[in-house]
Amino acid sequence: MPGTPDYFAGKTILITGAASGIGRATALIFAREGANVVCADINQQGARETAAAANSAGSQALALHADVTSRAEVNEMVQRAVAAFGAVHFLFNSAGAAIRRAKFLEIDDALIEKTFALNVNGTFYAMQAVLPYMLKNRHGVIVNMASMAHRRGGPGSSVHYAAAKGAVVSMTMGVAREFATQGIRALSISPGPIKTPFQAAAQSSPELIQRFLEDVPMKRFGEPEEIGELVLFMCSDACAFMTADTVYVNGGGGWR
Repeated sequence: MPGTPDYFAGKTILITGAASGIGRATALIFAREGANVVCADINQQGARETAAAANSAGSQALALHADVTSRAEVNEMVQRAVAAFGAVHFLFNSAGAAIRRAKFLEIDDALIEKTFALNVNGTFYAMQAVLPYMLKNRHGVIVNMASMAHRRGGPGSSVHYAAAKGAVVSMTMGVAREFATQGIRALSISPGPIKTPFQAAAQSSPELIQRFLEDVPMKRFGEPEEIGELVLFMCSDACAFMTADTVYVNGGGGWR
């Protein structure tokens, strides 16, 4: 929670991947706190549904179609967010996926290119688009979605995804340190297994689900809201000295 009451009231967060899962949960949490919420997703109908739910919670929400693998669409997304609300105070890059699971020798050019385009390029484009506005205001917080996979390496199923998320962690650290004296903070979150549509699709067998659970001492998957509340804290004035880090949220999982 923020250190100042009503800290988020009237401030604006831009969320990619807002149509479902962690992105949607985070949008509703910020709406609860009185923030303006820009809900961006390639799934425009899902983004509209998230925005409608945020508006019902008392927020001012805007739904935007955006394919984060397109620099032009990302630039337009940020421009429309600023035009609507005057500023973007917080950016949460939640859009991402492993595309599909594959053993290392089965990873082809198309899979690794698509994985990096979505997870790395999408995050890169959004940060480059929003940073000039944040720097002008000398204030901004960027939170990027990474994964525990970058520590474990994704053997046997998702080396391509783990590598992409490792790049997100490194890029977040570099941006945070480059702009630390200019009012900008940048952080990433590295979750273990979370109950989301992406995670459900990835769990293609009972054996894989069991393997995930064996790595989690709490013996359950995380909830999207548990990540959303962390994003809220990271963006708040209660977290003002934290930057350049990735935070592990994994129920005690031993992938470190």
